Amino acid sequence: MIFILNGPNLNLLGVREPAVYGHDTLAQIEQRCASRAGDLNVEIDFRQTNTEGELIDWVHEANSQAQALILNAAGYSHTSVALHDALKACSIPKIELHISNIHAREAFRHKSMVSPVVTGLICGFGTDGYVMALDAAARLIEKSQKNQ
Repeated sequence: MIFILNGPNLNLLGVREPAVYGHDTLAQIEQRCASRAGDLNVEIDFRQTNTEGELIDWVHEANSQAQALILNAAGYSHTSVALHDALKACSIPKIELHISNIHAREAFRHKSMVSPVVTGLICGFGTDGYVMALDAAARLIEKSQKNQ
């Protein structure tokens, strides 16, 4: 199982700043992920919340129920020490995901509280980044299983 967790305002994809985030809705992204998960023979649990505490609870849940975590924490990436701490306590492979290239945007987006405690980062590939992250998570799970 791979958890794909989405943070605040990602429910607005498709209408919110399409020049930055594209025209795909979160439901369309979820469908693409579900299709790719089928190809990879993995299950996904795809969720979105605008609430920091709920996102943290889901990270805790992922640690006990998932084999990997893909996280687009959106604005919480840059502000949440609590999310950083939850991820630090999470022992499964974790991939930070951003639709836009956060390093090519406003200066406040250049620092991620998430990056220091994840396995890897994918950003700047638009919504295709979700499928890239799913492929990477599946490979990390496969490597982990071979090392056991």
